[in-house]
Amino acid sequence: MKKFVFLLIIFCLLLPGCAKQDSGNMALVKGGTFLMGSPENEPERRWWDEHQVRVRVSSFYIGRYPVTQDKYEEIMGINPSGFIGGNLPVENVSWFDAIEYCNKLSLKEGLTPVYTMSNPGYDLDIIWDRKANGYRLPTEAEWEFACRAGTKTPFNTGNNLTTDQANFSSEDLFRETTTPVGTFAPNSLGLFDMHGNIWEWCWDWYDEYPAKMKANPIGAEFSGFRVTRGGCWLNPEHFLRSAARDAFRPWTASSHRGFRVARNR
Repeated sequence: MKKFVFLLIIFCLLLPGCAKQDSGNMALVKGGTFLMGSPENEPERRWWDEHQVRVRVSSFYIGRYPVTQDKYEEIMGINPSGFIGGNLPVENVSWFDAIEYCNKLSLKEGLTPVYTMSNPGYDLDIIWDRKANGYRLPTEAEWEFACRAGTKTPFNTGNNLTTDQANFSSEDLFRETTTPVGTFAPNSLGLFDMHGNIWEWCWDWYDEYPAKMKANPIGAEFSGFRVTRGGCWLNPEHFLRSAARDAFRPWTASSHRGFRVARNR
């Protein structure tokens, strides 16, 4: 009997769908419907690109932490970060770097790569196979849904955020660096650093939200800028709101941008 169980475990581990999920650092986010964006009375909101729209997302997995420098170097063979530390979030990575990391991690763990790059470095030629079981970047809608974890307040901590809850620039404290992932308490889904530390790349092209969204939106067809979420160590509090958005050219990299991975359920 023990031999049978052992062989069954080995067989399962060899199957793509049974591969480990980034050493267990993935959380299941059960799908649902929520209001994406911010209400008109939310302080410091950007009225031109945060209007609320009801969105439905399917269940998915997302990294409990941003990808660390140790994890990134293990897969990519380099560490481009400006602030050096194995358990610090990797930064100074472009959107293309994040896409490449996802594919390489998928291959290492026996999963089907999500992205096809017929012309690396040219994002219009990157195709997302939405049925593949490998690692990928979260969509903007998935990211906000996971960050909010059922909350409707500006932050998943409530109406305010303190430097005891996240890494950002405050009159009371400015650390001037990233902090190790998991330094602060997670949200109710067990996700760390959804507010602050680093901006996180998402899949989507940046644009205004349409008046109505379909289920599982994936952003604009093209805009030249890819969405980032979460705010970072050098931003003031209002940039860290759950609805706050930013965007950058996909080939750019800096000490305040990193990413976390996601997977289909």
